[in-house]
Amino acid sequence: MAIRNIIKEGDPFLNKVCHPVEKFDDKLATLLDDMAETMGEADGVGLAAPQVGILRRAVVIDIGEGPIELINPVFLEQSGEQECVEGCLSSPGQYGVTKRPMHVKIRAQNRKGEFFELEGEALMATVCCHEIDHLDGILFKSHVIHMLDEEELEQLK
Repeated sequence: MAIRNIIKEGDPFLNKVCHPVEKFDDKLATLLDDMAETMGEADGVGLAAPQVGILRRAVVIDIGEGPIELINPVFLEQSGEQECVEGCLSSPGQYGVTKRPMHVKIRAQNRKGEFFELEGEALMATVCCHEIDHLDGILFKSHVIHMLDEEELEQLK
């Protein structure tokens, strides 16, 4: 496994739409392992392949319940609404209040190509939406109601 460089906001690569994963091989497994290690090292809860320079529909998530890999994810359901504070490993030190669904249901594939469904509430729903947005070239700031300043960030600590 290896730590990969995280592409930062402003790089046009982050605005590109990803291609579906078609090969479920050792190269994909290495990418997923590297993404999980990179996310952990950066103290993140999610990382999408384009953030490490790969235009494939692959995401890793870990909100403290163990890693989840979503390959070629598709939303089946989105419901409810929540306001939450979001940041992004590609926009270090920047946080904003966003509106996201409270509940999501996703169909995706695992690293072997097997299909599965995942349901998420609250934080998991937010992280899924955030990371899947990356696969479509969308950054979290497009959902921001209000960017937080330093004083507001201190109050959250």
